[in-house]
Amino acid sequence: MNDDEPTERLNMLKAEHRSLDGRIEAMVADPMADQLQMARLKKRKLRLREEIALLADRCIPDIIA
Repeated sequence: MNDDEPTERLNMLKAEHRSLDGRIEAMVADPMADQLQMARLKKRKLRLREEIALLADRCIPDIIA
């Protein structure tokens, strides 16, 4: 595995998270928005945030004090 792959994956996940954030904000502003679709987007955003946290944790080297 290439050392750049986790960083690239992390950047892709962050970009998708930002994109979902924008879509959710637009749906919140629309009173006729599909609530089920919004719930799905929020769930996906939460999973992305968890995956980002796990991947970021793996990218940071352990420091022995």
